[in-house]
Amino acid sequence: MKTLGVDLASNPKKTGICIVAWREQEAVVEDLRVGADDHDLLWAHQRVDVTGIDAPFGWPVPFEQMLSGAAPRWTGPWSRERRDDLRFRLTDFRVWKITGRWPLSVSADKIAVPALRCAGLLERLGVSDRSGDGRVYEIYPASALHVWGLNSTGYKGPKKRRELQALWIALKQKTPWLQFADKGQESLIMDRDDALDALVAALIARAAKKGLTICPTDDERNRATTEGWIHVPTPGSLEKLL
Repeated sequence: MKTLGVDLASNPKKTGICIVAWREQEAVVEDLRVGADDHDLLWAHQRVDVTGIDAPFGWPVPFEQMLSGAAPRWTGPWSRERRDDLRFRLTDFRVWKITGRWPLSVSADKIAVPALRCAGLLERLGVSDRSGDGRVYEIYPASALHVWGLNSTGYKGPKKRRELQALWIALKQKTPWLQFADKGQESLIMDRDDALDALVAALIARAAKKGLTICPTDDERNRATTEGWIHVPTPGSLEKLL
């Protein structure tokens, strides 16, 4: 099996991709780079078995209904519950329950711009079920790092190199079976958080394919196919990936 992890950004220059080949005794990072346009992503996807993309796959259903007029307009008093229904998807509520941390709101934060790029990619990839169709999964590295007992915040940006390197050392200790085809790739991880997130995305894609992530319940699935579903790894899953 080969998995592709994508740290999708609105700017291709900040988009990271990572291809991992899974073997009997080891997992090998075959390709890792930061700076990938849509052509690069589609090319990489065609060469793997499963892809994990770090970007929202859709918008909250109540938000879409309000904009389209498909549901009655909001006429009652403004409330926290109404605000959150418009800001967050079902999967975001689930992630909050697991990690105690809200994902960025795809309807109210800047993450909406990468989501627009992602929507175009999903169409070109032929994804109709955004809850995870066995080939393409929505993932969120911070939630996986939290479940795996690793630091999930404060490592992003050029001023956070020390924190990024500490996170990589901790992850490396938990994955002694992870190898690199090119040693320069490990240096990239210690210098660019986009590269580390792409690697983590590839690990989560493996977990999703092996059934080691939390899937939507029967009651949640209908909305998840439209809104998207973040596949959070189950506790202990990192040790079971190989």
